Amino acid sequence: MMRLILSFIALLTFNLSMFVHAQVTTDPAVPTADQAVTITLDVTGTGLDGYTGDIYTHTGITNNGTQWSNVVGDWGDNTNQPQLTPLGGNLYELEITPSIREFYGAGATDEITELCMVFRSAEEPWQQTSPDIFITVFELGLNVVLLTPDISPYFVDPGESINITAESTLSETLSLYVDDQLISSTTESFIDENVMASMDEDTKHWIKVVAEDGGNSVADSIYYYVRGGSTVEDLPAGVQDGINYIDETTVTLVVHAPYKNSIYAIGDFNDWEVSPAYKLKSNKADVNDYDTRYWVTITGLTPNEEYAFQYLIDEELRVADAYTDKILDKWNDPYILSSTYPDLKVYPDTKTDYIVSILETNQPEYEWQVTDFQAPEPTDLVVYELLLRDFVAAHDFQTLTDTISYFKRLGVNAIEVMPFNEFEGNLSWGYNPSFYFAPDKYYGPKDAVKGFIDACHAEGIAVIMDMVLNHAFGQNVFARMYWDDENNRPAENNPWFNAECPHEYCWGSDFDHESPATQAFVDRINAYWLSEYNIDGIRFDFTQGFTNNNSNWSYDQDRIDIIKRMSDQIWSVKDDAYVILEHWTENSEEKVLAEYGCMPWANMSYSYNEGTMGWNESGKSDFSWISYQERGWSVPHVMGFMESHDEERNMYKNVTWGNGSGNYDVTDTVTALERQALAASFFYTIPGPKMIWQFGERGYDYSINWPSGEEYDRLTSKPPRWDYMDNFNRKYLYHVNAALIDLKKNYDVFKTTDFSLDVYNATKSITLRGSDMNLVVVGNFGVENYDHAPDWPNTGTWYEFFTQTQMDVASTNQLVNLEPGEYRIYTTTYIEKPEWLNTSVGEIPQNIVESVFSVSPNPTKGNMYFDFELSNSSEVIIDIYDLTGKKIAAIDGGKLAAGQHQVSWNAAGNLNPGLYFAMLRIGMNTESIKFVVE
Repeated sequence: MMRLILSFIALLTFNLSMFVHAQVTTDPAVPTADQAVTITLDVTGTGLDGYTGDIYTHTGITNNGTQWSNVVGDWGDNTNQPQLTPLGGNLYELEITPSIREFYGAGATDEITELCMVFRSAEEPWQQTSPDIFITVFELGLNVVLLTPDISPYFVDPGESINITAESTLSETLSLYVDDQLISSTTESFIDENVMASMDEDTKHWIKVVAEDGGNSVADSIYYYVRGGSTVEDLPAGVQDGINYIDETTVTLVVHAPYKNSIYAIGDFNDWEVSPAYKLKSNKADVNDYDTRYWVTITGLTPNEEYAFQYLIDEELRVADAYTDKILDKWNDPYILSSTYPDLKVYPDTKTDYIVSILETNQPEYEWQVTDFQAPEPTDLVVYELLLRDFVAAHDFQTLTDTISYFKRLGVNAIEVMPFNEFEGNLSWGYNPSFYFAPDKYYGPKDAVKGFIDACHAEGIAVIMDMVLNHAFGQNVFARMYWDDENNRPAENNPWFNAECPHEYCWGSDFDHESPATQAFVDRINAYWLSEYNIDGIRFDFTQGFTNNNSNWSYDQDRIDIIKRMSDQIWSVKDDAYVILEHWTENSEEKVLAEYGCMPWANMSYSYNEGTMGWNESGKSDFSWISYQERGWSVPHVMGFMESHDEERNMYKNVTWGNGSGNYDVTDTVTALERQALAASFFYTIPGPKMIWQFGERGYDYSINWPSGEEYDRLTSKPPRWDYMDNFNRKYLYHVNAALIDLKKNYDVFKTTDFSLDVYNATKSITLRGSDMNLVVVGNFGVENYDHAPDWPNTGTWYEFFTQTQMDVASTNQLVNLEPGEYRIYTTTYIEKPEWLNTSVGEIPQNIVESVFSVSPNPTKGNMYFDFELSNSSEVIIDIYDLTGKKIAAIDGGKLAAGQHQVSWNAAGNLNPGLYFAMLRIGMNTESIKFVVE
């Protein structure tokens, strides 16, 4: 997948230094909505540190409780977003004038409580401050702000001098307290005092300023913490990195953190405050010891209660637990519907920032219904790859579970789900992983994941998890813990990541697979999902990158050894687990791994698709490399596919660039669907495991770059188009796939080692020689009529599966005449085909649409008109779908006579502006069209 993730990186614009807060000060220190304010920005330590170009701000306000209202201009547009004035060094200035209210165009009665800001570079790739910066806007009246110290907790040494400054508005007195002891009081609006910190180590002390105007008072406070020495103590027996549940009220937290000096646990259990009871001990006196681990045991927890928490490392870095099985994300959780994730815990917004982890003692165990599932043998595998986000509009595992009957009817015996551990953002393919032990909440709760796997097992379907261990991005805990801000990359001493990516294809931070820390982490991840979630195998993304050599496509023994080591650990947990590799290297390397037990991917999209489009010259449609024997392998471990998530969709290319001759035109949708059935006959019948990409079985013909056609839309959501199953031609293609899968699973001839392929030219054939039956597949990938002589293993009577006819073969060179796109499967034993295959693609039932289904005007602002022609009297319904594939309206046209018809509808009265689909349903036939509402 990762070959084209650069477009995704451009959307994310993540780098780890962005996790340093920008330093922002305001003049006045207590800004109000109806006055001007000057903002001074210090970009030191942020993504703009060292940047020498112009800096702009993407900015809005929190208006009546809604953040990012009244946004000024458009992201990335330098003509309408405010530009800062450089002051020299890393300092910049922005004047908001004549007042905040007028600058943002807010109404006179709007309640403005914050300025919302992100500062960015003038051009892509964006360098910026992150996370978002929020500056308090005060109500006019009595206010007070502590200016220094400006962070809480503020760490000091025993007896250190602390400078305290504060400013107020409209106060009669301004008073300073430390631990509720009055230090000073003034009638001025500003206070500036130096106080001596306590001499007691590991103690917490509160600083508070109070402004009074006689009858009213307001206050602002922080606390300072006096540093103390670290306690060195061995780890408790039996614990491992992460969250260790000791009993229903006790946990022990363990953090592998060499080269760090202090770690505190902060969270719901201590009101997010640093305290000595939650200071982690170290198991090593020398923090530079690679095996240094910090740990703390927390008692008195309430069973079955979720506690949000983080680690505060070296007094400034806040990170979640890398091994947590649930996180909270203040930026993305608000967009997760309660129907997707009921009763989701609210992010502790007033207490902390960044991702937080969750612990919960005494969690109820999921009760597995299927405990004896036997996964199919690799050679029998038919894997269905899907992206949950785009497969069902509800994008959750519960809905996917409700859809298992679809897979059962299709006959696939394994489902590979694209990465569903926590990834950055919500709308993603998942190849930007952040937390490896937590299912992404955008897909629902963890028990819904287990319920899906359980339900699949009950139907004889294995579940394969897509896993990304080549790289990680900005939210990754280990990258954040050891980051080189100056060079914007992992630090040289990072135990998990390479400081510089050693090979050609790099995204984010590159895992160092030779590191013991990475190997232990990888093994924990794999074992966790195999045992806790009962998955049956893992597809590893871009294993070509599992090396510290710049070998790229060449043979790399170190990479082989790394993958073998990982596989051995997997098989020690589950001896029949599938290890599937996206591994684009020399065949000699893939051969070693395949014969060790792995299943490397085989991308045959180009060759199959050239054939379906009708372009066969110079062997360009030769897909023989899908055969393990063609590769010289001794085992059928080629995971072949005609489509995956990464390729342009076969049907889209058929109808866009298909060949033709005379009246035969591959760009015709029905013809293109016929040719997909042709390709399927030459796909499942070749021995070895196979994979299909979602909706390929019904001819999904939206471009991978839909809707714009440009690569920046590659990763955007696509409509699932379940309405395709109402279209006869597409449903027939689904049934052809189902029939071929059924043959593959139930007849031993598809496991034979005695087979041959003749697939170089336009006419192609496959010959399988089995102990009980022989089989010949023959087909015409050209656009004209051809004769073809397949390799008949024997003469005599042969039976054709699709036509249910028989043929006498008098010679092993006997010709078969084939129309363009025609395909046949001959067997020496009669096989009855299912009843639902009695009609071919193109043999449309009655009540067809004679003319093109059209809509006008398009775009529309009000009434629109649907035009079509019927050859017979029929009931007519027009369904309206949004971009997600959700049906949002149905127009009942009633029963109409044969002839030309027009149905009107008021789109503006029913739809918001945007892009929609109209599907005309007439009997079993459907036609669809896009339209825009302005």
